[in-house]
Order: sequence, then C-alpha cells, then structure tokens
Amino acid sequence: MRIRYKPWARPELEASPFYIDDPENKKGKWKEVFAKEQPIHLELGCGKGGFISQIALKNQEINYIAVDLVDAMLGVAKRKVEETYANAQLKVENLYLTRYDIERILNIFDETDQVERIYINFCNPWPKGKHRKKRLTHTRQLEKYKVFLQEDGEIYFKTDDDGLFEDSIRYLKDSGFEIRKLTSDLEKEKDFWDNILTEHERMFSEQGIKIKACIAKLIQK
Repeated sequence: MRIRYKPWARPELEASPFYIDDPENKKGKWKEVFAKEQPIHLELGCGKGGFISQIALKNQEINYIAVDLVDAMLGVAKRKVEETYANAQLKVENLYLTRYDIERILNIFDETDQVERIYINFCNPWPKGKHRKKRLTHTRQLEKYKVFLQEDGEIYFKTDDDGLFEDSIRYLKDSGFEIRKLTSDLEKEKDFWDNILTEHERMFSEQGIKIKACIAKLIQK
C-alpha cells in the first residue's frame, strides 16, 4: 500500500507514549515494556492500524506489538489507536507501535521474547520470482520468526492473492508449521476465527475478490 508523506507523522510518533523508536534496545526485553506481563501477539506490517487498534482494544488480556516500516503509515495507525481507545474510554497500555524493517526482525526479537502469535494481513505478494524472498511468509522469513515464536505458537495469515496464498501454505509446511485451519473464502467461514475486518479486506470483498486465510501452528523449531 502506498501512502503520501505526512510531515506530522514523525513528530507525533516520537511524542506518543505507545510508540517505540528504538526497538533494537528492546530485544529480549519486550515483556518488561508493558504495564502487565501477558501473552505477546505481533502484527507484521500493520499499515494504517485498522486491525491492530480493534484487536488490541478487544483483548485487553493480550499485549500487542505492531511493526511497519513507513512513518506515514504508523502515524495514521497511531491516530487510529488513539481514537479507538478514546471512544472506549481506555488508556493504551497493551499495545506498542514501532518502526522497523521486518526482513531484519531478528535485530529486535530473540528467543527470550516468546511471542505467542503472529498476524500477517494482506502483505505485499511480490509476484515476480526474483522478489519472492521478500514475502513476509517466505521460508527465509518464517525461519526467523521461529527463533522468537514460542513452542506451539501460531501464525494467522490472510490475503487476497491466490498465488501468494498457495505458496505460503507450502512455505509454512516446509518450515515446520502445521496448517490447523484453511479457507479460500473467509467471508463464508463465519466461525473460522474471531475476524477483524480490515480496510483491505472490505475493499477486496466489495470487488468480489475472495479472501484466503489460514492458521498455522509451529510444531518443529
């Protein structure tokens, strides 16, 4: 997703109590960052924050970390989180946003961080063969996630792209994950999971594009 430069984003992020500008210094210490010690869930590529703002508000017993690389995206996400929590009259204590290149994720997480679940929603499909290693679900990336994903940890993945979905299922199996649930039409699977409808998902559904989704469980470190 492309987004225009927003000059206000960086100053607002730096002033936000739930934004972390130095995630490398939190490596191995994420449990200490939060007000309460709770299971940690991670969203990779949070975009404008439509998903993370809703799911974090709904599940106060979970601590959330949302990562993206673009200041403008994170700025919009920060405002979305503020609005969502303010409407519920709650303080943001179980969610942090941070800016980082997900390809270098092991610079900010290690085996002591013990993430329980990873969410990957509508990531870049990188359809060209030479670019596929950039996919957030590629085997190269999955092996990195396994370092800090706890035993029996899960990946929740959804996409509109058929090729990315088919390849991702193969990547997951090759990397020691078991596919626990699978659907090629999430809209029809009302009990598939407690789904949070994202901006992308709504847009694609309105265009008649079926949303593909899976839940994968780590069975082999």
